Amino acid sequence: MTLIEPDWPAPDNVRALSTTRAGGVSATPYDSLNLALHVGDDAQKVLVNREKLVADLGLRSEPLWLNQQHTTKLVYFDEVPPEKGEVPPVADACWSDRQQRACVVMTADCMPILLCDRAGTWVAAIHAGWKGLLDGIVESSLQQVLKQKKTPPNQVLAWIGPSISQANFEVGSEVHEAFVGKHAFAADYFQAEAGKEGKYLADLGGIVQRILQVYGVEQVTQSGLCTYAEPERFYSYRYACHYPASENDFGRTGRIASLIWLAD
Repeated sequence: MTLIEPDWPAPDNVRALSTTRAGGVSATPYDSLNLALHVGDDAQKVLVNREKLVADLGLRSEPLWLNQQHTTKLVYFDEVPPEKGEVPPVADACWSDRQQRACVVMTADCMPILLCDRAGTWVAAIHAGWKGLLDGIVESSLQQVLKQKKTPPNQVLAWIGPSISQANFEVGSEVHEAFVGKHAFAADYFQAEAGKEGKYLADLGGIVQRILQVYGVEQVTQSGLCTYAEPERFYSYRYACHYPASENDFGRTGRIASLIWLAD
């Protein structure tokens, strides 16, 4: 199992990482450490992968797996329904201020955003595709946690994990116009493609960083890892659409996980 740890100035009691494709039991096109139950993979193999991950990380309890629907909903780890192991809550962000509560989001091009405070009293994980980002998942989640914990925003640390880079993320004019209509600064993060009218390359990671900075988060670290550019290392939905493993596997791929928790 190959894991990626953020290179950021988090306190010693904060643990954070992203998984890769390596180290699991899933077969093609999900090979091999697919952690998502909703993508068509064999459920038993996914559960084995999750068990392997929990064991390798030394977690004493199961992470809070979310039913991600590109919402703007944030949940507190200990307030989800009792049947959380069977029916994951519909949400795209999770936070906790208790030890051994691993917040987790799954991605295959979308951005995993991990947050903590400099004192190591809370952590949060956010899943942001362009729809959730446009709707405000990042600023909404941040503001809710800051209000609950009374944390000054300049005491927040952020890490943006493996996700699709601007060079590989083509969008239409409607996405460009929607972002620029909401955030004037977003125009700086769209590059018009030569010879392709109405097509742009979008830097979603740059937009996330700018939003966090607007809301007072000064320390934002980007992993610089592109899921599309390294298909042998990461899952990429867009790559699986462009280069499916077989003619029956259009868009079929697994999901990596990004986790953050407070250690003992």
